[in-house]
Amino acid sequence: MSGEGDSIWPAVDLSDSEDEEETAKLPTYDPLRCDTLTEEEIDGDFPPLILSNEDGGSSSDEEVKIQKPNPYLTVNGDDVQKKYMSKLRDLHLKRNEARKLNHQEVSSEDQRKKLPKNFEAMKRRAEWELEDKEARKKAEEEGVDYDRVKLLEQTAEDVDIFDRRKWKKRNIDPGFSDYATAQLRQYDTLTKQMKPDLETYQASKEKMGEAAFPGAHNIMYGTGKASEKGIDRMVGDLEKQIEKRSKYHRRRQHHDEADIDYINERNMKFNQKAERFYGQYTKEIKQNLERGTAI
Repeated sequence: MSGEGDSIWPAVDLSDSEDEEETAKLPTYDPLRCDTLTEEEIDGDFPPLILSNEDGGSSSDEEVKIQKPNPYLTVNGDDVQKKYMSKLRDLHLKRNEARKLNHQEVSSEDQRKKLPKNFEAMKRRAEWELEDKEARKKAEEEGVDYDRVKLLEQTAEDVDIFDRRKWKKRNIDPGFSDYATAQLRQYDTLTKQMKPDLETYQASKEKMGEAAFPGAHNIMYGTGKASEKGIDRMVGDLEKQIEKRSKYHRRRQHHDEADIDYINERNMKFNQKAERFYGQYTKEIKQNLERGTAI
């Protein structure tokens, strides 16, 4: 074991006194100072500009000292401040403009949400009515039949569209009139849902021959076996009818808990109409009569 003083490494001076001396010798300059270097400053702090020869060598006799401005010291603090203040002002203006546009968009979106769903259709309808009214007024001033002029301007396509819309709005279910009409309507509804299998029909037609078209005196009608698809279709249709009937409830004509103040059905209707129009005015009088406190 060697002692603490014995070491295999050479002694090295770790002090940085020379670096500190060099750092202390460096001059300090004001970065906002706007001037050029003098000859004394260049001689003392900056190395001279050495011009090299064409053969790549350098000559100490051709050393030339040139006085030029230092770009790091030619900065004006007022100009820099104005430049960055103008940029900051532009950013503020852009932020205010974006905030204003965002507020306008949010308010317009809120107004659109408060409008009814059919607002656009109502707007187009109102504009069309206004244009139609102005055109009619103009035609009356000119002494022209507006309806005739309007019909002349319509095309066959416009008339076709109008007729189709009118056909769709017709009352296709006039209600119950008699059992025969209701049965026919149900038959038409069911036959529209059917999709016949033409291949099976042609095969059975070729197999049965004339028996495929039975007459009034043919007792073989209905004796054939029904297909599985036909049975499934019938079962599905019956289930749909059962589900539809389960949701249907007949409207009660009489409420058992209601007060009976009528003698027949006609008098009941009359009392209901009178209650609808004058019930709010006669409510207190009826209560006083029931309690026996009427004057």
